[in-house]
Amino acid sequence: MSLLPEFDRERDGFLISTDRRRVNVDVVHEFLTHSYWAAGISREIVARSIENSLCFGIYRNDQQVGFARVISDYATFAYLADVFVLEAFRGKGLSKWLMQCIVEHPDLQGLRRWVLGTKDAHVLYAQFGFKPLQSPGIFMEIHNPDVYKTRQQE
Repeated sequence: MSLLPEFDRERDGFLISTDRRRVNVDVVHEFLTHSYWAAGISREIVARSIENSLCFGIYRNDQQVGFARVISDYATFAYLADVFVLEAFRGKGLSKWLMQCIVEHPDLQGLRRWVLGTKDAHVLYAQFGFKPLQSPGIFMEIHNPDVYKTRQQE
């Protein structure tokens, strides 16, 4: 369980909350398993990723309609991951509001670096200060795009 205080914001009948107990793992898993970045991910891995992240859920009544998570040391670095709004709720400004809540979260202030990966949402993230890597040559990665397929076969 997180030691950070819960962060809730309400607007136009929607709620953004960092209360991990509200997250509907089935909704998040269903979306991620069909996404380009986490296709085939198991429910167990999704649950573990939620357990170990600062999660932001978007809710309409008790229905989860969006999600994002931040992996951070809360001092120097944050990685933004798994950002989505369900298709039926797009076009309502929820992704912008979600990003605003994330970058304004009190425990994520003063960080030296934020990173994320995206294929198609550059315009959204640019509105919140994200830019292409200034020095891509200093970054390295271990990337295993088939890890979810491999794990299922074990």
